[in-house]
Amino acid sequence: MTDQVAAPTPAAAPAEPLSGTFLGVLVNTAVANLTTSFLWFALTFWAYLETRSVLATGIIGGAYMLMVSVFSIFFGTIVDRHRKHQVMVFASVVTLASFLGAGGLYLLFPESTLLDLGGPWFWLFTGIILFGAVVENMRNIALSTTVTLLVSVERHANANGLVGTVQGLAFIVTSVFSGLAIGLLGMGPTLVIAIVLTVLALAHLFTIRMPEEKPQGEGGAAPAIDLRGSIAAIRLVPGLFALIIFSTFNNLIGGAYMALMDPYGLELFPVELWGVVFGVASTGFIIGGIVIAKFGLGRNPIRTLLLVVIVMGVLGSLFTIRDWWLLYAAGIWVYMTLIPAAEAAEQTVIQKVVRFERQGRVFGFAMACESAAAPITAFLIAPIAEFLIIPYMDTADGRSTWGWLLGEGEARGIALVFFFAGIIMVLAAIGALFTRSYRLLSRSFQVGPAASEGLAEDGGRSESPAEEQTSTAERAR
Repeated sequence: MTDQVAAPTPAAAPAEPLSGTFLGVLVNTAVANLTTSFLWFALTFWAYLETRSVLATGIIGGAYMLMVSVFSIFFGTIVDRHRKHQVMVFASVVTLASFLGAGGLYLLFPESTLLDLGGPWFWLFTGIILFGAVVENMRNIALSTTVTLLVSVERHANANGLVGTVQGLAFIVTSVFSGLAIGLLGMGPTLVIAIVLTVLALAHLFTIRMPEEKPQGEGGAAPAIDLRGSIAAIRLVPGLFALIIFSTFNNLIGGAYMALMDPYGLELFPVELWGVVFGVASTGFIIGGIVIAKFGLGRNPIRTLLLVVIVMGVLGSLFTIRDWWLLYAAGIWVYMTLIPAAEAAEQTVIQKVVRFERQGRVFGFAMACESAAAPITAFLIAPIAEFLIIPYMDTADGRSTWGWLLGEGEARGIALVFFFAGIIMVLAAIGALFTRSYRLLSRSFQVGPAASEGLAEDGGRSESPAEEQTSTAERAR
């Protein structure tokens, strides 16, 4: 893509295309993400299989996203004020301590005590694991800023696609081995595996040297959670708030999938096979990431994002429209191929239009808003599905009303939720394509951070002849 004004990078670290340092950081973060996802998936599988409670899995998923939301602005502030390598080491140490704490609880109490949903120990055990997984997200915010630090601006989309590829590979390994670990080994050995992998990733992190200067102080008493600074940085770019709001709404709808996808899969497959099926379907993550790493996101990543969300909504409506395991697996595979494009598009836009020294707070604010949306749906949809929709679809009235659309079979109530969630997603993305915010942010992406801030100061109204021509061309596209 053509960049008229490149996002500045620190003088101590000239941007270079996909440097060895960046690749080392990327692989290390992938291993760390693999470990936390491995334990996260295993915890979800273990809780559902031992309790058969959709409500429990919904609360676990919702609590994770809620904790990410609560801490993300704090994480982003830390990333902006410290060297990125230091942030990654700190996050790994806290995650390791959390997993060791959960292991201690597992040794102290029998599984029957830990699985008692009415007692405190299940929630404490789950909460400690979730906290360790949540802190890992600080590394992901830092990783997003290292793309700006270590990669040339014209390669940002490609680097973000590579991030998706590596994360997809970790996702496959995680989904396969989490199911196998719980099915064949149990929760105790699974915890040991997660602890060992966390230690190895931390040890490797100490071997990486990242060329970066210490961030400059901002003067005055800086708040630990710089919400005002995050909002100020976003307001400097016309249309950026709208992008975050859209992604937040998209995640609000996606909370239904988060809460119910595993229960639906575990109705179709035994846990060992479901992990394998989900892992094979997740190869779509790698394919999608490779495509972005090779070809980028086009001249306008915002438009790419909206088109991708439209397709994802259609898929989300249709991949459970019949109780066929092949349809479900194929739908997940195609859905996964689109996720790297959606994630890379938002990251590429922020990396281009926001100055480097503010990116941590912007990424943190975006993560906070987007993560807050999913648990709202998860907390609502899990009990509604378990106590209202699923029983309704088991009645003669439910089958006669929706059978023509969803067919017969298990978990038709979950299928009904997925269908309408996808339709809402499609309508929201189509509407966003015709908004003024979409046009303004498209212009901001073309001109870069300095010019974008100038546009923000006059409300996005001023256009030079060259910029007016660019804006007209954007509207035509």
